[in-house]
Amino acid sequence: MKKLLLATALFSTTAMANVPIMGTVESKCVITTETPGIYGNPTPSVLSTDEVDGGITPVVRFDVATADYYKAVISTPDSFSTAPALEDVVNWSGDVSVSEVTVAEMAAYDTNKRVYNNTHEFDLTIAGTVWFKASSSAGYGYDKSFPAGNYNAVVEASCIAI
Repeated sequence: MKKLLLATALFSTTAMANVPIMGTVESKCVITTETPGIYGNPTPSVLSTDEVDGGITPVVRFDVATADYYKAVISTPDSFSTAPALEDVVNWSGDVSVSEVTVAEMAAYDTNKRVYNNTHEFDLTIAGTVWFKASSSAGYGYDKSFPAGNYNAVVEASCIAI
């Protein structure tokens, strides 16, 4: 009997397997460009998205399915992505504000936002949809005229999981 147990122990093998586990996480925050911006040129030295200057202010929409898990981070331009050659400094300004909401309490996002450099952060504490307007203005040199050509800049919008 001892020989049989010893023979069984010597010839038995242990079976082993690594079983993978996979998963996919889909964001509960979706960003959509609602209105692309257009620069107006009210004076030769200014480009502006303000409607009184002939521009169109870009609007970005955030759809949030789960409250308190995301923050919106929106940066107004601080340079052109494409432009004619510029020989002087461009002075940038911009602002981001709530323009429309699906839940009235979202209007408080403007009051509670954090601003640094050209970036605005909003804690998305309520599930629903919020639209942000991101204005932008560029002034060229000291009353210099912008050279003729096409000017493009980008508003960067991110939904960061927290």
